[in-house]
Parts: sequence; structure tokens; C-alpha cells
Amino acid sequence: MAAAHECSAAAAGEAPTTGEHRMGTTIVGVCYDGGVILGADSRTSTGMYVANRASDKITQLTDNVYVCRSGSAADTQVISDYVRYFLHQHTIQLGQPATVKVAANLIRLLAYQNKNMLQAGMIIGGWDKYEGGQIFSVPLGGTILRQPFAIGGSGSSYLYALGGVVRTVTINADGVKRNFYPGDKLPLWHEEMEPHNSLLDILAAGNPDPMVQ
Repeated sequence: MAAAHECSAAAAGEAPTTGEHRMGTTIVGVCYDGGVILGADSRTSTGMYVANRASDKITQLTDNVYVCRSGSAADTQVISDYVRYFLHQHTIQLGQPATVKVAANLIRLLAYQNKNMLQAGMIIGGWDKYEGGQIFSVPLGGTILRQPFAIGGSGSSYLYALGGVVRTVTINADGVKRNFYPGDKLPLWHEEMEPHNSLLDILAAGNPDPMVQ
């Protein structure tokens, strides 16, 4: 009955729900000593409607390079498809895998040349024998930045608000390892780290001045 009421309200031009709804992608890339880790949330939304709660926003480009996608799913998918094709041809011609930098610059080239038509923010991460683990960020507009870590997507400022599931890809000299973390197994932000000299600890110790150690 509730669903029927919402459908009839929508047909009449009324808002079927109340309150503000904000849904956005969160993608992350981090370098570590030996490789990189890429992570992404799982929700694909159409307006206020979550079309897919378990989508995969981490796309393989080569054996050693992956990309995290945010923005328009169609735009980022077609960029990934083009780059995967070009990198395959590149590997055949050179007889060796493409570097992370080559993959990132191909994405940058496509994003910049079509910046007026695309809504795409992407994080490229991978490992190669020349420079090890690398993270490149290509935000909306086609700028390219190499960074030790990068976050992207409209939900990145709400990183602690975990929802759905989380997928990660770890890439290093040993290869690629993909992990899947269901939502009910994710730690809450306040469980991730033991408090150290927090305000509550200082007050509990009886120190009247919380700024004095």
C-alpha cells in the first residue's frame, strides 16, 4: 500500500518522500611502499533513485592498471573502453605492458579533448617496473595530477558515511588482489582507531585546561 501511495503521489506531481536526499560516488586511491590500493563505494543513482547498490566502479584497463570512476557512468565507461583498446594496441606494438603514466595520460587526453561533453572524474592506479605504484587523478575538465593519494566523487567529503559495499584493488609487483567488503562487515569510523590524548581522556584525568599536556 505504501508503494502504491508513492506511485500515485508521483503521478499527481507530489513529492513521494520528504526531506533532502544526497547521493554521490566516493572513490579513493592510495600509494604504499610496494604498490597502490584503490577503493570505491557501490551505489549508482539516477536522481534520487538508487539504481544499483552493488555496482563495480573499479575498472581494469590492463593487467597492472585499474581506474576508479565517478560522475556519469556512461561517460566513464566509454572512456575506459577506449583507453583499454588503445592500451591493448600499445602493448602489442611495444611487446611489453603499458606503464601507469601512459594509461593516465590517455584518460587525461580523452577527458580534456571532450571536456565540454563529459562528466567524468577518474583516479588511475597501478604498478609498473619503472616507477612502482602510482596514483594519478583526472578530475572534471581533464587536468592530470600525480599524488600519493587521491579522493574523488561528489560523496568524497562524506567519506565516513559508509553505505552499501566497498570494493578494493591492491596492485603491486606480486600481481593484483581484489577484495569485497559487505556493508555489515565494515568498521564504523569511531572503531577504526584507539583514542589518544582525546578531549574526553584529558577531562577524565581531571586536567582543568584541555590544552595543557
